[in-house]
Amino acid sequence: MSEVQLALARWANFYLSMAAAAATLIGLLFVVIALVAGGTVKNPAEGMAKIRVYLTPTVVYFASVLFVAALLTFPNHTRLTAVLCISIAGAAGLLYSGCFIVGDDKRSYNKRLDRIAYAVLPFLAYGLLVFGGVSLLHDTQRGLTFAAIGMLLLLAVGVRNSWAIAIAIVSFTVKIV
Repeated sequence: MSEVQLALARWANFYLSMAAAAATLIGLLFVVIALVAGGTVKNPAEGMAKIRVYLTPTVVYFASVLFVAALLTFPNHTRLTAVLCISIAGAAGLLYSGCFIVGDDKRSYNKRLDRIAYAVLPFLAYGLLVFGGVSLLHDTQRGLTFAAIGMLLLLAVGVRNSWAIAIAIVSFTVKIV
């Protein structure tokens, strides 16, 4: 086994845990949205617009973690394939989250905290993935550690954003007694 294969084998439990957490959280987001669909909404147009704006990036962040974790559990990686898996996923995420930093006419992040949580922190996390991928060329352990930090940051941002979505749903839903 090569140095990269041994290092990836040592990280396998971490990647499986990350994949399981991300997949579970994606599932829970869909359950919450399905439950809300049956409720009565005070202002349906505004409520659903906000949910769409905030839900999609959160699902993408969780899916990114799931995707990278799944890619890194493939057997027989070479240094190049591991670098490409991490770096390409990170670069795609940089493009996606960079669009939110630059701005988009259809999306409205009213608060500075929203811009940080939905654009800046994910951009940083994806940057860590790219940096981890490039670092993997020179130092296997350091590269995998930076990739892991990026994945953890994406997961943490996704959890924070999920909480914000849940609060928004509750504030737009009226209980029928």
